[in-house]
Amino acid sequence: HHHPDAEALAAWCAERSLPLIGVDNFPDSVPLETYELPEKCVFLFGQEGPGLTDAAHTACEAVLSIQQYGSTRSMNAAAAAAIAMHAWIRRHAFGQPVS
Repeated sequence: HHHPDAEALAAWCAERSLPLIGVDNFPDSVPLETYELPEKCVFLFGQEGPGLTDAAHTACEAVLSIQQYGSTRSMNAAAAAAIAMHAWIRRHAFGQPVS
C-alpha cells in the first residue's frame, strides 16, 4: 500500500492495530537487540543517508537502533531491513510456520 506521508501510514497502522516501528539511530532510539518486538507490526526505514524524516520519527510508536561499531552515521537501508526482519523472525517464528 502506498501512503502519501508518514501521518497517513500511521493512521493506516492504527486502524489495523499495527504498531509503527521506525529503525534509525536517533539519540532517543531504543536498541533493537533489547526491544520486545510485537508479533504484528510495521517497520519503517528512512532514506539512506538522511534516515527517517522528523514527521516519520514522530509518527512511530518506537524508533529502534541497530548496534554498530565504528561509524554510526548511516547503514544501508536494505541491510537495516534484513537485520530488523531477522530479529523479528528470531522472536516470533523460529521453528514455527509463518502465517
